[in-house]
Amino acid sequence: MAVDTIPPLLMAGSRFLIAGVALLAIVGPRHARGASRPTGRQLRSAVIVAALLLVGGNGLLSVGETSVDSGLAALIVATVPVWMVLFNAAVTRTPVTVTMMVALGLGTAGVAVLVGGPGARVDAGGASVVLIGSLCWAAGSVYARGAPLPPHPLVATSIEMIAGGLLLIVAGAVTGEFGRLDLAGISQASIAGFLWLVVAGSMIAFTAYGYANATLPNDAMVTYAYVNPVVAVVLGGLLGNETLSSNVLLGGAIIISAVVLIVGGRAASRRTARPSERPSSPVSSSRVTQGGPPKE
Repeated sequence: MAVDTIPPLLMAGSRFLIAGVALLAIVGPRHARGASRPTGRQLRSAVIVAALLLVGGNGLLSVGETSVDSGLAALIVATVPVWMVLFNAAVTRTPVTVTMMVALGLGTAGVAVLVGGPGARVDAGGASVVLIGSLCWAAGSVYARGAPLPPHPLVATSIEMIAGGLLLIVAGAVTGEFGRLDLAGISQASIAGFLWLVVAGSMIAFTAYGYANATLPNDAMVTYAYVNPVVAVVLGGLLGNETLSSNVLLGGAIIISAVVLIVGGRAASRRTARPSERPSSPVSSSRVTQGGPPKE
């Protein structure tokens, strides 16, 4: 809805810049001063994360959604966990398992069905842009897990959003979006969508993602990809009058199967690698059950 009447890069850049400045104004006076002031190395890492996640990932998603439905775009973005596992394997120089290769093949096939399967009426260029954005998001997520970032997660997030917002606005200027910006022609729906993205999508959701990515095990964190497509497809049908064609249903089912396979395969490999420990008491057993998987 936001990109219906607002150029996509300027929309995304303004969204993150406003959210980042507002968040830093709230947390900065307490957590980004004195000994807690971000170092040059931490600022540089935050800019790299912003370039990959917000410019490459979210910026390209915003561009792609000018020609593809939000539900379909979310299904393509659901391939991110597969790419994350693949990138992580390359960075850590761990072998690519058969399960991982099968999941990667399934994810690729699912995207192909979305774009060119039965009943497909999808802009291939827009879908390709969203897929490239997904690769950038996955690369940025893997990089952020080990990068030297400001220790307070809200400070790190706010700096990333400010940097990403400025880079996106520059990209919008370079691509001529200021010339296509018609302030008088911005619809109320686009304004509502923009405000939602500033508060819920940026200040809340992006902050939550950054915190989860930094603190949770990789195979636990990426399970968000089960939920995003369902929410986006349902809301797209309810609020955006988007249709559910057979290729969306079939391709989406294949992509989600790939994500389930890769996450389930990693969980199984972790259980195999670690010998099972019998709890010493019912109390310790309940803590294991309630606490979820051990952190890596």
